[in-house]
Amino acid sequence: MKEVTQRKIFQYFLKNNVENFIGVPDSTLKYFIDEGIKKKNIIIANREEEAIGIAAGMTLAKTSSLVFMQNAGFANSLSTITSLIDLYKIPIILIIGWRGYLKGDAPEHEKIGKIQPKLLSNIGLKNRIIDEKNWQKNCKWAVENIRKGIPIALVVRRETLE
Repeated sequence: MKEVTQRKIFQYFLKNNVENFIGVPDSTLKYFIDEGIKKKNIIIANREEEAIGIAAGMTLAKTSSLVFMQNAGFANSLSTITSLIDLYKIPIILIIGWRGYLKGDAPEHEKIGKIQPKLLSNIGLKNRIIDEKNWQKNCKWAVENIRKGIPIALVVRRETLE
């Protein structure tokens, strides 16, 4: 996803009352994360489960939260998502960088990348893939869902290998 689009996505959420941005750095989302750093409105966590826990606490304190991560980290945090976020219906937005989507990505990303859509489906987490054309519609959908108390995921495909 282009730099300008990632920055617009961060700004969109900020303008729509998402106050907390917590996560583990991911090169797929580097401009989104950089925008948060520039705005001094981001918390970098050591692990995805830690980011989810921080976001859950902030959300329970009546502020809206977004957690960013790579899909390998999403796989690592399935238990936290299902036993905390889903079980207690804590409305957070997950933005997941989808590594292993492209052939030729690093070998450690291939297996999780191949099953990413099934993982989301199997745990029943509402989700959408966002891209250059549909990001605004899907970000609006995300905000509407968390306002209804529904946790969701937005997935960003890794489109280039650097």
